[in-house]
Amino acid sequence: MESGPDKVAWILIRDGRVLVARNDGRTLFYFPGGARESGETDAETLTREVTEELSVRIDPDTMSLVDSCVAPRDGRPELFRLTCYTADYEGDIQPANEIAEIAWLCHADQGRVSEATRRFFDLLHGDGRLR
Repeated sequence: MESGPDKVAWILIRDGRVLVARNDGRTLFYFPGGARESGETDAETLTREVTEELSVRIDPDTMSLVDSCVAPRDGRPELFRLTCYTADYEGDIQPANEIAEIAWLCHADQGRVSEATRRFFDLLHGDGRLR
C-alpha cells in the first residue's frame, strides 16, 4: 500500500456524541480537519482546516492529543496518518466550503463514518467519552 497524506482532525464531544462532517458527494462522515500543508504544525493545520470547514476558530492553547493512527483511505489503496485532538473553540459551528452536512453521532452510528474515524469511535467509547 502507498503512503498517503498526514491529516489532523478535531474531536468535539457533547453529551456522549461526537461532531462529524460529510463532504459534498460523499456518503461517509469524518472528523473535521484535513491534510497538513508543507511546514505546518498540528495546531496550524487544525486551526486552518476547522475554520475552513466549520467557520469556527480553534484555540490552539487548549489542544489536547487524543491519539494517532495509520489507516486506509476510504476507497483508495493507500494509507494515511490521522492525528486527533480535542480543543476549545470560538464561534458558531456552521458547515462551510465542501461540507455538505454535520452530525452528532454515538458509537452505534459507526457504520456511517470512515474507517479511520471508526477506530477513534472505538477508543472514545472504550474510555467512556462516547455513548
